[in-house]
Amino acid sequence: MMGKVTLRNLAAHKIRLVLTAVSVILGVAFVAGTLIFTDSMNKQFDELFSRVGVNVAVDVRAEKIVDGDDDGMAAQPVPESLLATLRGVEGVKNPTGNVNGYAAVVGKDGKVIGTPQNGPPQLGVNWTGGESYDLASGRAPQGPGEVVVDQRTAEKGDLSVGDTVRVLTQGPPQRMRIVGLADAGNLMGATLTAFDTPTAQRLMLRPGYFSDIEMASSGPSQAELRDRVAKVLPDGLEAVTGEKLREEAKSDIAAMMNFFRTFLLVFALISIFVGAFIIFNTFSMLVAQRTRELALLRAVGAARAQVTRAVIGEAVAVGIVGSTLGLLVGAGLATMLQSQVGDAGDGGLTFTVTPVIWSYVVGVVVTVVSAYFPARRAAKIPPVAAMRDDVALPQRSMRIRVALGSLLTLVGAALIGVGLTADGGNAVVPVGAGAFAVFIGVAMLAPVISVPVLRVLGAPAARLLGSPGRLARQNALRNPRRTAATAAALMIGLALITTVNVLGATMRASVDDQIDSQFGADYLVSSQGAAGVAAGVERKVKAVPGVASASTVYQGDAKIAGKKAPYVSGDAAVIAKAAKLKIVSGGTAIGPAGIMVDEDSAKKNGWKVGSAVPVTFTDGKTERLTVAGVFAKSDLIGSRLVSQQAYLRHTVNPTVDAILVDAAADNPASRSALQTALSDHPDLEVLDQAALKEDVRKEVDGFVTFLTILLVMSVIIAAVGVVNTLALSVIERTREIGLLRAIGISRRQLRRMIRLESIMIALFGAVLGVTIGVAFGAALQNALADKGLGVLAVPYGTIGVYLVVAAVIGVLAALWPAWRAGRMDVLKAIATE
Repeated sequence: MMGKVTLRNLAAHKIRLVLTAVSVILGVAFVAGTLIFTDSMNKQFDELFSRVGVNVAVDVRAEKIVDGDDDGMAAQPVPESLLATLRGVEGVKNPTGNVNGYAAVVGKDGKVIGTPQNGPPQLGVNWTGGESYDLASGRAPQGPGEVVVDQRTAEKGDLSVGDTVRVLTQGPPQRMRIVGLADAGNLMGATLTAFDTPTAQRLMLRPGYFSDIEMASSGPSQAELRDRVAKVLPDGLEAVTGEKLREEAKSDIAAMMNFFRTFLLVFALISIFVGAFIIFNTFSMLVAQRTRELALLRAVGAARAQVTRAVIGEAVAVGIVGSTLGLLVGAGLATMLQSQVGDAGDGGLTFTVTPVIWSYVVGVVVTVVSAYFPARRAAKIPPVAAMRDDVALPQRSMRIRVALGSLLTLVGAALIGVGLTADGGNAVVPVGAGAFAVFIGVAMLAPVISVPVLRVLGAPAARLLGSPGRLARQNALRNPRRTAATAAALMIGLALITTVNVLGATMRASVDDQIDSQFGADYLVSSQGAAGVAAGVERKVKAVPGVASASTVYQGDAKIAGKKAPYVSGDAAVIAKAAKLKIVSGGTAIGPAGIMVDEDSAKKNGWKVGSAVPVTFTDGKTERLTVAGVFAKSDLIGSRLVSQQAYLRHTVNPTVDAILVDAAADNPASRSALQTALSDHPDLEVLDQAALKEDVRKEVDGFVTFLTILLVMSVIIAAVGVVNTLALSVIERTREIGLLRAIGISRRQLRRMIRLESIMIALFGAVLGVTIGVAFGAALQNALADKGLGVLAVPYGTIGVYLVVAAVIGVLAALWPAWRAGRMDVLKAIATE
C-alpha cells in the first residue's frame, strides 16, 4: 500500500520534484563530466605512449642527480662514441641515439605555432627513421636546411612540403625548408619538429652527443640486457629497461591527470553540497505541506517506519531520475571540456563503468541523506493531528541550533587557521574540513542572523513600495529556517567566488608592490617558450641605440646542502641592482666560485659570509661555493644567487632565462625599438615595469576567471533552490493569496510582493556569502604573507557587482512563482484548505 502512496505522491508533486531533480542533475553532471573527461584523456595518453618506443628494450641516459629534474637539455648528455661500445655488447640490437629539445615553427602569420607558455610542449627531435613516427608525405630531412613537421602543426600554420619557414631553437632562428610531413598521431596539442641528427645535435644539444641512446634486444630479456649494458657505461650514465621508461612517462601523466581530476571533483562536490541544501529544504516544505495527509496515514494504521519509507521512496525516485539525466548531461560537459583543450581532445569520449557507478551513488545517496531528516520528522506526526485544522510540524528550540552552529563555526575557523599556518604537510584536508564546518555552522546560525539582516534589507522596500514591500519583508521573516536554508545555498557559492576574487586582487596588488619595490631594470627580455632566450639576443639588444647595458640571467636546479633547490645565476652585481637587493652582509663580488643567499636560508643553515656550501649540479659534480653575501628576502629572485661561472661550468646547454636591460640616461632606448630589433624572435617579449605588471595581471585574471566559472555551477543550483522555495511557498500560501486578492491587492502588486521576497532571500544569502568570502580571503592572505602575498586587497567593485547579480537572480527566480500566483482563481484559492 505504501508503495502505491509513494507513486501517487510522485505523480501529484511532479513539478516540485522536478525542480529538486535539477539540483541532483547539475551536481551529478559535474561529477560524471569530470570522470568521463579524465578517462578519455587517460586513454588518449595510453594510446600515445603505446606508439613510442615499443621495441626499445634498454635506454641509456644520464643519471638524475637532482630529484625531479626532467629537463633533458640540462642533464649530462650521452657521448656519440658510446654507440660503438654498445654495439659490442652481446644481445644489443640497433642502438640509436636520440636528440630531444625545444623547437618551434613560425607560421605564415608570423606567430609561433602552438601554445608555448604553460601548454603542451614544442618538441624538437632528430629523425631516426624508427617506428615512433611515420612520414605522411615528402621525405626525411637530409641536411642542415631541411626539416620535417607533424601534420597538425602544418595545418595550423597553413604550411606544406616545399615551404620555407623560420624554426626557433636555443640558437638563432633558422630558415629551413619543409621536406616532409610526419604522421605522429594525436600529440595531445604538442608540436613536433624533426631534423637530421647532426643538425639536431648542433641546434638543440651539442655536436657528438645524444640526449639518450635506445636499443632493441636480439634475445636477452630487458632486465638481463640492462645489466649487460650497465657494465660498460661510464660514470654518470644509467641503463633502464624500455618498460620502466614507458612506465615513468605514463606515471608522470597519470599524476598530472589525477591532480586535474581531484581539482575538478572538488568543485563538483561543492555543487553537490549546495544541492543538498536545496533537496533538504524542498523535502522539508513538502512534508510540512502534507502534514495532515501523513497524519491521516498514521490514523488509518501506517507505522512510523512506513511513513518514513514513503518519503524516502520519493527521494530515491528523484535521485535515480536526477542521476540518469545528470549522467547524460555530464557526457555533454565532458565534450565541452575536450573542446577547450584543443588538439588534446580530438580522440573522442571514453565511457567506462566508473562514471556510471559514481553518478548513481552520488545522486541517490545525497538525495536520500538530504531527505532523511524531513522523512523522520514526517513519521513523528501524531495520528490525532489529522483531526486538527491548525496542524503544523513541531519546531525545535533555536538554543541548541545556535550553540551547535557557533561551535561548528569556531571549530571550522580553528581548522582553517591550523591548515594555513602549519609548516609542511598537506594543508588541503584541515582547510577543506574547516571550510565545510564553517558553512554548516553559519547555515545553522542563519535563521537567527536572518531576522535583523532581513529587517534592514527589507526596510527600503517597505518604506518606498508600500503594502507589497511590507508583506514581502514579513513573508521572508515568517519562516526564518526556510529562508536561511534557501539563502545558505547561495551563500556557499558566493562565499567561494568572493574568496577567489579577494585572493586574485591580493595577488595583483602584491605583485604590483613587489615590482615597484624590487624591479630596478628598465626592461626585461623574456621568452614565452621552453628554450629561454636564444643565443645572440644579448648582442642584438646591446646594439639598440640608447641601451647602456644588457645582462643575462640563468635559472637552474641543484642539490644545495643536500636538498634540491632552485637558484638564479648571472652577473651578481647587475642582478642585485635590478632586483634592488638589500645587502645585509658581504657584497656582490662573488667571483667564479661564490654564492649569495637570503637571510632565511643563512639562518636555517648556519651560513655566514665565508661559509663553504656544497652544491651538486645537474652534471653530477659537486663544488663547494663560498658565501660572498647575504641579502634580505626577495620575492623576485628567490633565496639563492649562484656565480655565473659556476653555472656555466656545470651546464651542458646553458639556457638564458631573461635579459636585464638598462637604458642610457641621456638617450634612453624605447620598448618599441627593442621589439623591432627582436622581430626575428616572435617568442620573445620586451617588458617594462608597466608591461610586466600587465603580464602578471593577465595570468591572475585567467586563474580567477577559470575558478569562478567552475563555481558558477553552485550558484546556478542555488538559484534553482530559490525558485523551488518560492514555488512551494506560493502553493503553501494559496488561501492567503486568495484572501489578499479578495481584499483588493492587484495582480501586479502580488507579483511585486513575491519578487521582492525573492530578492530579499537572494540578497541575504549574498551578504552572508561575501562576508564569509572576504574573511576567508583575508585569512589566506595573512597565512601566505611570507610567500609573497604581502598586500591584502578587497575588490569592492566586484563584490558590489555580485550583490547586484544576486538581486537579479532573485528577480529571475520569482518569475514563474509570481506568474503562477497572479493567475490563481480568487474563489478557488479562498476555498483551499
